[in-house]
Amino acid sequence: MSALSILYVILFYVAMIVLAAGVINKILQYKRVPAPLKIAVTPAPKTKGGVVYRYFSEVVFFNSLFRATKWTWIFGWIFHLSLLLAFLRHLRYVISPDSIFWPLINNMVVQSFGHYAGFAMVVGLGGLLARRIFVDRVRYISSPSDYLMLILIMGIAGTGLSIVYVAHTDIVQLKAFIMGLFYFNWQDLPGDTVLLAHLTMVLLLMFIFPFSKLLHVPGLFMAPTRYQLDNPREQRHLSPWGAELEKDGRNSKRI
Repeated sequence: MSALSILYVILFYVAMIVLAAGVINKILQYKRVPAPLKIAVTPAPKTKGGVVYRYFSEVVFFNSLFRATKWTWIFGWIFHLSLLLAFLRHLRYVISPDSIFWPLINNMVVQSFGHYAGFAMVVGLGGLLARRIFVDRVRYISSPSDYLMLILIMGIAGTGLSIVYVAHTDIVQLKAFIMGLFYFNWQDLPGDTVLLAHLTMVLLLMFIFPFSKLLHVPGLFMAPTRYQLDNPREQRHLSPWGAELEKDGRNSKRI
């Protein structure tokens, strides 16, 4: 193996550890946050089935964003859908053809639409970046990291498109390198400049992701404003630490 390949093997392992540890730590932080009150955003569901439907509409259709700003919803939905398609198409680099999951990713829908998803991703990211630049109220609350995150992902999409359409690389060797990371059978990495730029930006995103605003999915699923039922009259909401305080208060009165 070349020194360059060894360097990227080490970087990918470190990045995966940082990514996994950071995501788990953030989830544990969300879990520790108390929810002392009924704070479900109304109109809120009154049944658990309603909560499931609310999450489905938020995750798939970005329902609340649609009600807020239509242009942000359009560009955000384009970006997330194209990101999903690109992710599914990239799974062919880590799944063997003899796997039971191979037919799920190596089909005409995923491969055809995923092939052009990069263009849609650039369009969606361009719209979101323009929103932060030209909309006064959004620009006022935007920090440099907000712009850099969008530019970084645009760079990943742009270099990915360049690999497909302009600066071709050895895809077979690239798949061998990536699969070798998961099976601990390390292989040489093609040394093409555009490919190395693409992978370097992916590594940078993996390092940054757990500590940035991009990690918002766990927060959505653990937000009491989303998962709580709108039933304060039917059922009293009492947090665990609130129950302990109430219990201590009763005991002190008895003494």
